[in-house]
Amino acid sequence: MSDATTTDLYEVTMAMSYLREGMTAPATFSLFVRDLPPGRGFLIAAGTESALDHLSGLRVGPEDVDAFASALHRPPADLEPLLGMEFTGRVRAVPEGRVVLAGEPLLEVTAPLPQAQLVETYVLSLLSHQTAIASKAVRCVLAAAGHPVVDFSLRRAHGPQAGFQAARLGALTGFAGTSNVAAATALGIPAVGTMAHSYVEAFASEDDAFRAFARCHPGPVTLLVDTYDTEEGVRLAARVLRDLDRGPGSAVRLDSGDLAVLAARARTILDGAALPDVRIVASGGLDEYAVDDLVRSGAPIDTYAVGTRVGVAADAPYLDSAYKMVQFDGRPVMKLSSAKVTSPGPKQVYRRPGRPDVIALADEPAPDGGVALLETVMDKGRRTAEPAALEQSRARCAADLAGLPSAALRIRNPVAPRAMTSERLDALTARVRQGIEDLASHRSVLQP
Repeated sequence: MSDATTTDLYEVTMAMSYLREGMTAPATFSLFVRDLPPGRGFLIAAGTESALDHLSGLRVGPEDVDAFASALHRPPADLEPLLGMEFTGRVRAVPEGRVVLAGEPLLEVTAPLPQAQLVETYVLSLLSHQTAIASKAVRCVLAAAGHPVVDFSLRRAHGPQAGFQAARLGALTGFAGTSNVAAATALGIPAVGTMAHSYVEAFASEDDAFRAFARCHPGPVTLLVDTYDTEEGVRLAARVLRDLDRGPGSAVRLDSGDLAVLAARARTILDGAALPDVRIVASGGLDEYAVDDLVRSGAPIDTYAVGTRVGVAADAPYLDSAYKMVQFDGRPVMKLSSAKVTSPGPKQVYRRPGRPDVIALADEPAPDGGVALLETVMDKGRRTAEPAALEQSRARCAADLAGLPSAALRIRNPVAPRAMTSERLDALTARVRQGIEDLASHRSVLQP
């Protein structure tokens, strides 16, 4: 089976019905986040590259047809209309790393209706997860106020693939490295790491452990100092680093306790041992809130290692995201469900320095000073350009952050900017709504 079967069953049942009814005209679906999670002043678009990989390789094969048939308890022959289906459509998307706001499309898919429907689940899952993680990670970078942040999330991520994505998204948003060897190797980002408490416990004493570790690894080393008594661990580490000439570039890592107090005491011990260049790394359940507190307290911590809470976006682990049809066969469509109203028609988002973003119809000209966010990234089922390098995405992220108001960047109680809609989009929305309501009224009159 291929990834084509990684979908919700109703995508298959709808695609089959569309094919049976001959409904293969182009449809446009828009993927957006209705409302930002609490505690977020903005989002960072991510997941597009993974989605394009999926779409460009999509092909429903015989084993996929068998799987669909088994799930539906029907003979494979009934599902054969899906055999050989590939994605032949067009994708417009916000490049990874850019800031996006509530209601703004991250991505729009235009393809024959069965194709555009079948890919919904996979694409929505990729963008929702990665945008949530990237939006958490970038807040750690903001909270660290220039201090390096590194990723330690792999061991408690929601699976190895999620851990890989967390490492990648950390790098995209400004992290300095990751403990994930596979991600570091594949992505060309620095691998970082120290030792575990089990390593220290395996030796008769901390001194033996530190010396053995330093002998094994030439050059700078980082020693974990809080297995037993933290202050004594720092003293022993200082002695070993000095005796073995491992000072410049080396570090001690604090992983528990009152990190602000312990970092201050560690700094005093290291400076007293003539080791001012030995850095202090802090870890242990950190996220942007803890990092912000430590930075504001003036704790002498040089590097922050964030893991569990960031790798799962603990305070906002999901997005109110949606993938909704906005046009079929040239006809604008919308949803009127309570609290889930959508707006019709393919969209474009224009960013204007110092002014609100404008969500407009795709064919509208840019307002004065407006720059279009959505770019054509796939046409006729093929990418229009090579995948963006992490450095490009990181640069986009930094540039967009610089343009946000300070209230949106706050770690606590941020205020999210709101995009406005264009007059033409408002007019189309009102017209389509009225048409739907008129049709419903007409039908109710005809009811016996």
